[in-house]
Amino acid sequence: MCSILGFLDRPPNDDGLRGDALARSKRQRHRGPDWSGVHEDDGALICHERLAIVDPSSGAQPLYSQDRQQVLAVNGEIYNHRALEQRHGVGDALQTGSDCEVILPLYRRLDPSELCRSLNGIYAFLLWDRAHDDAGGRYLVARDPIGVMPLYWGHDAEGRRVVASELKAIHDLCDDVEAFPPGHVYDSATDTLTRFFDPPWRHHLPSAASAPPAILDEDEAVAALARALDAAVTRQLMCDVPYGALLSGGLDSSIIAALAARHAARRVESGESEPAWFPRLHTFSVGLAGSPDLAAAQLVADHIGSVHHGFTYTIQEGLDALPDVIAHLETFDVTTIRAATPMFLMARRIKAMGIKMVLSGEGADELFGGYLYFHKAPNAKEFHEETVRKVDALHRFDCLRANKSTAAWGVEARVPFLDNEVIDVAMRIDPALKMTGPERMEKHLLRRAFAHLLPESVAWRQKEQFSDGVGYGWIDALRENAEREVSAAEFAAAGQRFPIHPPQTREAFYYRRLFAELYPSDAAARTVPGGKSIACSSEAALAWDPDFANRADPSGRSVAGVHRGG
Repeated sequence: MCSILGFLDRPPNDDGLRGDALARSKRQRHRGPDWSGVHEDDGALICHERLAIVDPSSGAQPLYSQDRQQVLAVNGEIYNHRALEQRHGVGDALQTGSDCEVILPLYRRLDPSELCRSLNGIYAFLLWDRAHDDAGGRYLVARDPIGVMPLYWGHDAEGRRVVASELKAIHDLCDDVEAFPPGHVYDSATDTLTRFFDPPWRHHLPSAASAPPAILDEDEAVAALARALDAAVTRQLMCDVPYGALLSGGLDSSIIAALAARHAARRVESGESEPAWFPRLHTFSVGLAGSPDLAAAQLVADHIGSVHHGFTYTIQEGLDALPDVIAHLETFDVTTIRAATPMFLMARRIKAMGIKMVLSGEGADELFGGYLYFHKAPNAKEFHEETVRKVDALHRFDCLRANKSTAAWGVEARVPFLDNEVIDVAMRIDPALKMTGPERMEKHLLRRAFAHLLPESVAWRQKEQFSDGVGYGWIDALRENAEREVSAAEFAAAGQRFPIHPPQTREAFYYRRLFAELYPSDAAARTVPGGKSIACSSEAALAWDPDFANRADPSGRSVAGVHRGG
């Protein structure tokens, strides 16, 4: 986890920018408290704030090519960097142990889209080539396929292109600020923004005729998932500092923690041929006193043998944190804020223990239709199309929450379910195999693949929204707080005050008001998603049940009465 800030397309005699750039980069320093780096020349000014996870001793950024003509700043991790070094024979060109440096020699061998497609990781990067064609230089801006890492861009009043990891660095500088789209790369040489991640499953149902072919057999799907996720967790244990795993006690985080525990004793960087530097897996959960998550998490931790830390918070502590949560997450989305607040508080405790990286379970519900409203999907086609919508929106919801809640305290969250290989397997499975039924709970395939690693009561535990699982009193308290904070007259004028995504409840109004105090521009508001939802659904899925529109609320309790199999 780091932050990047870049000023590009600099006009001639562009002096006096460095001080402002450093001040803006400092707004993101929580993401990278370990070191700061700056590159400046006539064409670009690039700032980097580093959180040292891999190669703490020599991997400071910006990184340079051997001839120092290319400059690279990355927020992220490249899990397959060793394989890329060997495949392309670029090991001699590398000067550090940074997993990100491999991007520099690959830039000279691959076109931008090929380069990005070759990377298995979570990243947002800016690469500046000041020698390109002797015509003022060239730069690439890219973001990982799902958008796990945040990235924003826009133009300032001088016409410079500005890129930043978080909105707070540039929201008051760029009138056209917007989120950089996941799975895209921008090339200044051609002035083109290209989607490099566009798999077939985004456009049609997986089938035997598709390339690669669909996985149509349940046993094959279970085996493929088991292999892919275990490999992803192993890759993502690449780490030279103390690490842990988030463990809510739900299915997804329990699977990730259980797999991590199997590999914790050996160092993955050496192919597990050496003892690990930090051999005991530490796991973390958070909730109100007596919450279901805390009890389930302890049960899993005892089962897998992790050193577990269950943190409690009070409702008042959560309410007190709301302004800071909105400042760091840069959103007014109700679902995100409800779930992010306990995660934000937990991350601070994790940082205090010296942990710098955690594995987390985001992405499984989107890939496998794990939210309770998926029980109402009328057929496999609509089920699949909703999973595609949910995966495409992850960067605005769960990925944003996990990344920014932890980055607020200098902790990096990694998400093995969103590894390239796992996504490929999950989205090639016949969606009919993912659907629920009289004998099939949500995420049935995942339960089958990993039930042997978990306590039975957890492997077959019903889905809880994270904001519900931390304690049911939390959501009720948020609604009651909003009733106190927002008057009836204020809420009646919500549409006039906030014409962009007008808030539909007093709770939504309260978050929107806090957001507007920090990020007042219309452009900033447009970076946040809008629309109705039930239990985290897309707006399109409200059509699955006539009653959904009347009960629209992001809490899982809003569909508490739906039929559940198993």
